Amino acid sequence: MDGPSRNSKRPTVIKMALRDIRFWLTGAAWLLALAALFVPRVELVRPVLDVVAVFDITGSMNTRDMNVDGRAGSRLEASQAAVRRLLTSLPCGSRLGLGVFTERSSFLLFEPAEVCANYAALDGSVRQLDWRMAWAADSHVSRGLYKAVEIASSVDANLAFFTDGQEAPPLPASGGPVFDGEPGTVSGLIVGVGGREKSPIPKFDFDGREIGTWGREDVPHENRVGLPPKDASSRPGYHPRNAPWGGATTAGDEHLSSVREAYLETLAEQTGLGYANLAETRDLVSSLQAVSRSRPVKAAADIRPYLASAALILLLLISALLPALDRVRRWRQRDVMPRVPI
Repeated sequence: MDGPSRNSKRPTVIKMALRDIRFWLTGAAWLLALAALFVPRVELVRPVLDVVAVFDITGSMNTRDMNVDGRAGSRLEASQAAVRRLLTSLPCGSRLGLGVFTERSSFLLFEPAEVCANYAALDGSVRQLDWRMAWAADSHVSRGLYKAVEIASSVDANLAFFTDGQEAPPLPASGGPVFDGEPGTVSGLIVGVGGREKSPIPKFDFDGREIGTWGREDVPHENRVGLPPKDASSRPGYHPRNAPWGGATTAGDEHLSSVREAYLETLAEQTGLGYANLAETRDLVSSLQAVSRSRPVKAAADIRPYLASAALILLLLISALLPALDRVRRWRQRDVMPRVPI
């Protein structure tokens, strides 16, 4: 008699336990729902980034060898699209400033501003950047980068420098200018923009109308400033005084353009910055965070969606999962009940 008596009491105990679980889960769901109504925000400390994005707006950045929203676009357009995505990904409290580079210097358009409160103005400013803002046609990338580092340091921000790395005219045989700053003083990224295959560079007239592409005869292929290269004496027409670079015009492919990654990686090493290829970087924020200095700020976080979602999960558990478990329990109990012969 003891065995059947204990078995007969077991369903009642389980029902009471399930009833208690439903009670407590329902109470927890109500508490979460009320919290979603009356405790909408909490203050959290989180890291944010201050960034100055400097865009190379020289002629080679018009080369259309980038994918921009599913279409062929210019390198400048791809850089703008990347910074607009960056703007939406940076946490509130972060700040973004804009600058442009052309000729041999970078220029700060405006100092970093808070991204959430000024989103529309920042997004509009990025969209309005144009190669026609350039004040000269040359492209001394290293000098522009060094100036951009100086600018970022002056506003205590990280740097994102977007360029294809093409110097125009090419660097002299003696090399480019030396970085006289302290490597690593400014953190950030050099972002290489452009394809690895050489592509023609669009050519425009003085009214901004596209009139074709730059040809081999339109651009210098060698920089004859400073000392001649070591192999100059073997060139046809060489004369140590009258023709130290040789007598013939050097022919090259500077009228075509590709991202100069090896050169940009060298500049990154000299300045203490990181390097990323834009076409291969899916998450620019993560790439920046990996090499940048963050700043802790207190921010109000809206937790209503999380509280409401937790309440909904509990209600689904009560209305769907627990009844299903109860049905499974009854089915198993029916199968194990002893059959009494008639």
